[in-house]
Amino acid sequence: MIRVEFYKQVHRVRTYVLLFIIAAFPALLTLIFRVARPAPPASAEHAGDDLGFIVLASSSGLNMAIATLGHAGDVILPIVGVILAGSAVAEEANWGTLGYLLVRPVSRRRLVASKLLVISALMVAATALAVLFAVADGVVAFGWQAVETPAGATIPAGAALARIAMATPYIAWSLAGVISLGFFVSSVSSSSLNGAAAAFGLAAVSQILNSLPVLGDARYVLPTHYWRAWESLLVSPAKWSDMAIGAAVQLPYVIVFLALTWWFFKRRDIVS
Repeated sequence: MIRVEFYKQVHRVRTYVLLFIIAAFPALLTLIFRVARPAPPASAEHAGDDLGFIVLASSSGLNMAIATLGHAGDVILPIVGVILAGSAVAEEANWGTLGYLLVRPVSRRRLVASKLLVISALMVAATALAVLFAVADGVVAFGWQAVETPAGATIPAGAALARIAMATPYIAWSLAGVISLGFFVSSVSSSSLNGAAAAFGLAAVSQILNSLPVLGDARYVLPTHYWRAWESLLVSPAKWSDMAIGAAVQLPYVIVFLALTWWFFKRRDIVS
């Protein structure tokens, strides 16, 4: 069933559109920097840690890739994730095929598990493709040089590429909490829009709350607070603590939303 579900998801027009968006975003952002040619700061130390890698994007191809991934992880990949998760089960109910799937016979547990595994695999693949496109476009536009960090350090290109590769699974996992909510709402709804809207709403509200210093330490439990923790790998020396905390923060969201998914879906009255 997993193979059938994977084939069905991959060969939908929606998937090709999402793939185009994943490929087009780094190309467009890189082209803008290439045409505008903003001059990198004379000293990375004057760039300021608060401005991140975006002010150093034109310093090298990998700097451009890092800047691109920062924005892709905040916007493009969450959009891809909420669309995939929000439609996972709801679209079957909307098409009237959900009941037929369970008559084959396929248990509800197996149906939910197969759809969750396929969505998870597609999100990992989407993240990996976003990284590949960002690196390829950046290197083509700005060359293969060492990475300049906001703190003024320099990381050799090979080491920086390895760290970007290590950051890839974290970027995918950091979206797990938001995607789990979308999957839960999809399992109890007949509209794909409901799941996508709920997940996107969680991400948007979390981002807004995360920007409010008045909340203090309460921001640390928000699902989006550690989305960019992977950038701590791209300093010298690399730091893992924020990524470890960020990975742990996603677990309660995933556990709660997936438990709710199973609880409600196994009791859902499916008439078609």
